[in-house]
Formats: sequence, C-alpha cells, structure tokens
Amino acid sequence: MKFSKMCLYFSNLYYTVLFCFLVLAIFPQLVVAGSPVKYLPGFEGPLPFELETGYIGVGEADEVQLYYYFVKSQSNPKIDPLILWFTGGPGCSTLNAVALELGPMMFDDREYNGSLPTLSSNPFAYTKVANIIFVDFPVGTGFSYATTVKSNHSNNLQAGDHAYQFLRKWLLTEHPEYINNPFYVGGDSYSGITLPVVTQVISYGIDAGIKPWIDLKGYILGNPVTIIPDQDNYKIPFAHGMGLISDELYKSLKGNCGGEYNHINPSNTLCSKDMRTFNWLLKGIVAAHILEPNCDQSLYGSRRSLARKLPLELNTPAKPGVKCLGDWLHLSEIWANDENVREALHVRKGTIGAWEKCRSNLPFTMNVNNTISYHAYLSTKGLKSLIYSGDHDMITPFISTQAWIKSLNYSIVDDWRPWIVNGQVAGYTRSFSNQMTFATLKGAGHTAPNWAPAECLAMLKRWLSNKPL
Repeated sequence: MKFSKMCLYFSNLYYTVLFCFLVLAIFPQLVVAGSPVKYLPGFEGPLPFELETGYIGVGEADEVQLYYYFVKSQSNPKIDPLILWFTGGPGCSTLNAVALELGPMMFDDREYNGSLPTLSSNPFAYTKVANIIFVDFPVGTGFSYATTVKSNHSNNLQAGDHAYQFLRKWLLTEHPEYINNPFYVGGDSYSGITLPVVTQVISYGIDAGIKPWIDLKGYILGNPVTIIPDQDNYKIPFAHGMGLISDELYKSLKGNCGGEYNHINPSNTLCSKDMRTFNWLLKGIVAAHILEPNCDQSLYGSRRSLARKLPLELNTPAKPGVKCLGDWLHLSEIWANDENVREALHVRKGTIGAWEKCRSNLPFTMNVNNTISYHAYLSTKGLKSLIYSGDHDMITPFISTQAWIKSLNYSIVDDWRPWIVNGQVAGYTRSFSNQMTFATLKGAGHTAPNWAPAECLAMLKRWLSNKPL
C-alpha cells in the first residue's frame, strides 16, 4: 500500500494524520512513488492514454532512485501482458522508447522554429497490446539518480539486482493488481547485455519463492548487442553484402586481417591499410541505418549531448523539418529540458542537470560482455523469446545476431521464410526448439520501430498471442 493511501486509511486517528501530512509535506519524494500525468506540454489536449511517472528506490537504503514511465495497455490492461522495458546505451533514457520508438506518442514531423516541440499519438505503439513500464536504467540514466556519490556507480550485475528490486517494489507497493498478468522483459541495443542478466535474476527469484511470484513468460530483444565486441567483426561482411565495399577489398580484408577485422595488430601493415580504406568508404554512412542521410555528426552524434548547444539552438531560424536521425535527438533534448515538461512529468527538482538522450559520461562498469550463457539458461526454464533485427543496421548487424543464435545449437522447428503484414513481406523469420523466434524487419535500422512501426506492432501482437509471425 502506498504511504499516502495508508495515511488516509488511518484518517480517524489525529496523531497518525498529523504525522502523515508532515511527512508528505517535508519528504514527498519518499512517500509517493508514482503519479498520473493527464497533460503534457506539446501534446494538444488531455492524453488519450493512461500515463504514470515516478521513482522507485532500490539499493541498501533506497540510495538509487530509478525513474519510470508506466503506460497502461490501450486494449485491456487487466489481462494484457506487463512488459518491463529498457533502452540501450548503457545510459540511454527510455524516453527514447516512449516518444521516439515504440511508446504511445511521437514527436511531430514539423519545422522546428525555436518553440517547444509538439507531440501526437503513435498509432503503432506497443502499448496498444501491452502494459509497459519504461525504466531509466541503470542509475544515472535519464531522470534516474543516486543520493550518494558511491551509489552513482554501478555495473551489469549490480544493475540486474536493482532492476529486480524495482520490479518487486513496483508490483508489491504500487500496482499489485498486475501481479498475475503475463510478464515479459524487453529492450533493444545494449539491452542485449543487461536484459538477459535481469531476466535471469528474476528467474532465480521465482525459483527461490521470493514474493511476489512473477508470471515470467519470456523476453524481447531488438538488434541486441550480445558479445562485445563480436558484433564489430560482422560489420565488414555486412558492408560487403550491402554493396558498400568492393569484392576485392573484402577478399583482402579476409586475407590480411584473418577475420578479426576490428582488432588490428599494428604490426600488420596490410591489414591496417585495408581498414583505413574500409573506414574511408564508410565515412559517410550512418551506422544505425545505412540508407539514412548523414547529418552534421558534430552536432547530432548519437551519443553526444546537446546540453552545451541548447541556448544557441533555441535561437536559430526555422529548420526544414525532421529529416535526419539527429533531428529527433534535437527535439527530444529540447523538450525534456523544458521546466514545464519536467514539472508535468513529476521530475524531482535539483536531482539531475541537463537531460541527455544517452548519458555520455555514465559511471558504469561493463563486467558482463557475453550473454550467450544467459540465453542458454533461460531456455532451460521454458521461457519464450523474440529476437528481431532491422536488416539495415550496421551497429549490430543481423548476421551477428544470427551467428550467436546458431551457436546455441537448438534445432530449427520453422525454417527461414517471409512473414507478411498488409500483403507485403515485412521481413524473414525462423524459430527454434527452445521457443526462440528470430525475425528481420525489412528496411529497418538499429531501433526497428523507428522505420517499421506497423510491422513491429504486428510482430509483437502475433508473438504475444502465441501465433506464428
């Protein structure tokens, strides 16, 4: 029971009421975890979906405060699945997912004239079929913060424990009505490292009988990083397959670099020369989606902050609409750093400085660099999984994902075939005996819902309903 609700429950006792009101007045951040959001600056009229934002304290003394956005399913929240969703990075805010990828709203494709960016409903949101908790994770990401310097540092394993604590507290104290909903963990990009760790910790808790009992059904990963830096070694064959480099260079790279394309021995001058040629050829290519226009990366780099540039940018002339990936970054950072927006989102004042789409200096230790063993363990627990890849992504090429899935050595139960949405090939899919489904999204990039929103929603809906893609 929330503390504020408990206060009302004992409202017949004078001293209890006095105590509760004093605590609420002095320490509101400690007693109210989540609050509804009815209106948002930039979104016209009341929100047509149910949004709640807030914090859950984790760690020994709740010294880590994890910020979340909770969106109820727009279908049937009482019985629809509950998904705990993470974004990659590490250090990328789940506001990316909420308003740029798969959430219930999207920034409008309009000229930017220096005013607050506007938003509209996303007709292809994953929240059409599921309740989703979007968490700024790990600590230091988005609006999440730590109350001590020491607790501001984390690593993959510690973050896994924090995520499990978050989930248990969110279910037990905030939303016990969702305890019996089918539960999934979801994420993309670097979540391919963090998510299997979190899912395994949840599975351990279930086996240990820790309350609440969670009805864990499986997990969802988009363009996941799985072995670091293994995905880098697939960029060259991917580039060759996409016609970005010549047959001759590809053959030379294979011969001179021995397959370990991105781990170059300085003494191997032939390999170094080939790699310089390779990097020059791809200099103008956007790795997140190789067909996207290459904007000014000094301003719009995918992992760079606009915090230092906001005052200048807010005074620039109108921009010619949203044409590049970086434009979306520009809009989201301006919007999230507006004081009225922060107030509407119930962000605690003074807890963070400038909001960054992806935290550039996150104090995070990557102590897990390979999650294949986690996938193998989760397969033994009978969990289903959906692994999907935008096939124009060169950050985590689909061929690297196919390779680690193949290494699990599970037999194929539904071989490579096209899957169809609205009468068109949406991609290709294959499923395995460990209840793992792999799917490609034709023409999509690193975060597939950006480029194939209708197809991604259809894919998720079919998979959650245990239907073949």
